[in-house]
Amino acid sequence: MARIAGVDLPKKKRMEYALTYIYGIGLTTSRKILDATGISYDKRVYELSEEEAAAIRKEIQENYMVEGDLRKKVAMDIKALMDLGNYRGLRHRRGLPVRGQKTKTNARTRKGKRKTVGAASK
Repeated sequence: MARIAGVDLPKKKRMEYALTYIYGIGLTTSRKILDATGISYDKRVYELSEEEAAAIRKEIQENYMVEGDLRKKVAMDIKALMDLGNYRGLRHRRGLPVRGQKTKTNARTRKGKRKTVGAASK
């Protein structure tokens, strides 16, 4: 099993899809990494030699921000928005949708479970 950037890649997947299991690497980035290292997209993870795995690790470490560092950067960027007090920061602080979605209906993922207001209690 190949362990790259602290993530165990699934053995039977093709390399181009297996690399997307790493936070911060999508399909396009995965293909760029494989092109840079000269590894076929069709190669399966279990077929990967130790040298090829090392080449992928080196490429990712030198040219991409992934996993913990990227998560930390995203969290810091959101915190900076909240500290500035701009519109996006306020939306983050209040736990509401940030990108202009309507909130009269839907938005349950951000708002959480319904809190009934004005229910008749006797």
